[in-house]
Amino acid sequence: MREYIDGAAFCGMLRCASDALEANKAHINELNVFPVPDGDTGTNMTLTAASAASELTKTNPSSLCDAADCAAAAMLRGARGNSGVILSLLFRGLAKGLKGKATASAAEFARAMSDGVDTAYKAVMKPAEGTILTISRKAAESALEFTETGIDTELMFACALEAAKAALAVSIDQNPVLKRAGVIDAGGQGYVYMLDAMIASLKGRVPTPPSAAGTEVKERADFSSFKTEEIIFTYCTEFTVDRENSRSVDLLRSFLEKLGDSVVVIDDDELIKTHVHTNEPGKVLTEALKYGSVIAVKIDNMRLQHSNEIMSEADKTPKIAEPEKKYGAVAVCAGAGLENLLRDLGADRIVTGGQTMNPSTEDILKEINLTPAETVFVFPNNKNIIMAAQQCIPLSKKNVVVIPTKNVPQSVSALLCMDTYSEENELIELFTSAITKTHTAFVTYAVRDCTFDEHSIKAGEYLVLADGALLGSFTETKKMWKAVCKSFNRYQPEFIAVYYGEDADEETASEVSELFTDRFPEAEVSLVNGGQPVYYYIISAE
Repeated sequence: MREYIDGAAFCGMLRCASDALEANKAHINELNVFPVPDGDTGTNMTLTAASAASELTKTNPSSLCDAADCAAAAMLRGARGNSGVILSLLFRGLAKGLKGKATASAAEFARAMSDGVDTAYKAVMKPAEGTILTISRKAAESALEFTETGIDTELMFACALEAAKAALAVSIDQNPVLKRAGVIDAGGQGYVYMLDAMIASLKGRVPTPPSAAGTEVKERADFSSFKTEEIIFTYCTEFTVDRENSRSVDLLRSFLEKLGDSVVVIDDDELIKTHVHTNEPGKVLTEALKYGSVIAVKIDNMRLQHSNEIMSEADKTPKIAEPEKKYGAVAVCAGAGLENLLRDLGADRIVTGGQTMNPSTEDILKEINLTPAETVFVFPNNKNIIMAAQQCIPLSKKNVVVIPTKNVPQSVSALLCMDTYSEENELIELFTSAITKTHTAFVTYAVRDCTFDEHSIKAGEYLVLADGALLGSFTETKKMWKAVCKSFNRYQPEFIAVYYGEDADEETASEVSELFTDRFPEAEVSLVNGGQPVYYYIISAE
C-alpha cells in the first residue's frame, strides 16, 4: 500500500503516461471523427505529455510541488491542439492544488485532480459533455469519493480509472458528433491510457526512457521551461484592507483573476487579506481602496528574489522584437506557396503547421514575440490550433489578438482587410466579416473504411469537406467537382481561388481552374500553387 505520492513517483507516473500515449497514438488518432490523414488528438496529446516527461527527466525535481509545476509549465509551452491545451490545463490546475506540498496523500492528490478539472472547465468557453472534460471530471469525482474512507493512493487511482472507463464508454451517447461517427471520444481515450499507465508506474513498472519514444520527445527536450508565477507575473502582492463597506469580495476576486494568478482573498468581516501574483500591483491596490483603507502592503519582486534561477532562464528566453508599427500578423500554414502568399498579404511571421502537425503554444509564442508590432493578430487557420494560440495571450508582453480562422482562405480574406489606420475593434469586425463570407471546399482522400452520417466511406476514395462538414466521398473526379460547384452555387461567388497541393500537378490544376471559370463565368477565378500537404485542393469562394 502506498499512502503518499512524492516528486520521484510523480515523475515516473508522467513518464509512463507519456510512453503510453506514444504507444497508443495511432489508435487515438483512429478515433477522430473524419477519416482524413490528420495527425490529430493522439499526436497532440502525445507531444504535449512528452514535453513534460522530457523536462522532468532533464530537471529531476525532488518535491511533488516542484515536479507538478515543472510538468504544468512544460505542457503549457508544448500544448498542441485543443486536446493538448485541455490536457495542459488539467495539469496546470493540478499543480496549483499541489502547491507547497513535498508529498501528497490520496485525499490531497484527489483534491488537486479536482482543481485541475475546474481549471480546464473554466478555460473552455463552451464545454461539451462526452469529451476529455467529462472523463477527467468523473475520474476526479470517483477519486475524491474513495478518499472519504480510503488512504491508499494506488486504489484511489484505480477508482479514478474505472470511473474514467465508464464515462468513456458512454461518451458516444453524450456527444451528437461522436454518436453520428460511431466512436468514443479520442481525448477521453487518451486520458484513460494515461491513468492506466500512472497506476502501472505506482506499482513499480520502470518507465521507458523518453528517448526511446521517438524523435518527437527529443525535440521537446530543447524547449525552455519556467514557473508561470516567476516569469509571467513578477510581483507577489499582499495587502490588508480595513473593511469599511459591504462590497462583495467576489468582485475583488474576479478583478484579481483577470490581472494575475495565485489569488487568495480572505474576508473576516472586519479585514480583507489578499494575496496575488501580478504585473500590475498599482491597479490591484487602486481596486483594493474601493473596499476600505489599506493598512498593510507587501510587494516582492519574485524575479529578484530568484535572480540566479531567472538569470539561467534568461539565457534561454527568446528575444522580443521592439515594436516598429502598430499592427502585425502571425499566420499558421503548411506549404511553400501558401506561406509566400500570406507573407505577400502582410503576415510578418509564419508558423509552419496544419493538419499533419499542429504547432505548439511555444511555436506560436516565439513568432508573436519576434513580430515587430505593438498588437499582433494571430491567424491559427485550423480549428484545432485556436486554443493553443489563445494560450499565448497571457504569455506575451505584446497585445495578442487571436482571430479564430479555421483555414488559410479565411486568413487570406482577413489580411486583405488589414488597415493600419483602423482601431483594433474595427479591424476585428472587418476580419470577422471577411471570414464569414469565405466558403471553402477541401479535397483529400479517405485513409480507412468508415461510416459517417449514414454515409459509407471506403479507403482511397476522394473526400470533400465543405465548410468543415462532409460533402461526400467520390470515386470519380467529374462527379466530385459537380458536387463542389453545386455547393458553391448558392453563394453566387464573385471570387474563387483554387489552391493546389503538393500531390496535385499544375496541368490538372489548370483544368480544375478552367472548370470553375466555365461554371461561374461572372466570378474572378485564380489558380495558386499552395504546396499544402494532405489536401489535393483547397477551393475558396467569396
